[in-house]
Amino acid sequence: MTRVSVQQSDFDPGAELAALTDGRTDIGAAVSFVGLVRDIHGGDTVSALTLDHYPGMTERELEKIADEAGNRWKLDGIRIVHRFGRMAPGERIVLVIALSAHRRDAFEACDFVMDFLKTRAPFWKREETQNGEKWVSAKASDDADANRWNS
Repeated sequence: MTRVSVQQSDFDPGAELAALTDGRTDIGAAVSFVGLVRDIHGGDTVSALTLDHYPGMTERELEKIADEAGNRWKLDGIRIVHRFGRMAPGERIVLVIALSAHRRDAFEACDFVMDFLKTRAPFWKREETQNGEKWVSAKASDDADANRWNS
């Protein structure tokens, strides 16, 4: 199974987890995160979110993030699935699964990957709101979350 998928289609978190863990008895922890499209952002009602990316470059950057997590924590597997294209509120955007013998490594690796997906993954977000379309800017809080891993 590949570690990273960038795809337009939806994904099944349970099937992804099963593909990583079925038949394995060496895993003590499987931590997952699923990100969803919200229907409100910055006080605006969001009717859709569109994610654009550069094929090839995006996958390489996600692989680098997965490599960094594997270098920092003892992982027995990692899976990142990130969607692109137009999505409605409630749809799944991203899945991160980190596997380890112990929960702390899996929790921290999953948290780390999400922080760096928010700040380093080359995706561009455009929201459709009641006030028209607008690009979503990077947030200082996302940078602060990623910067905590530098210490």
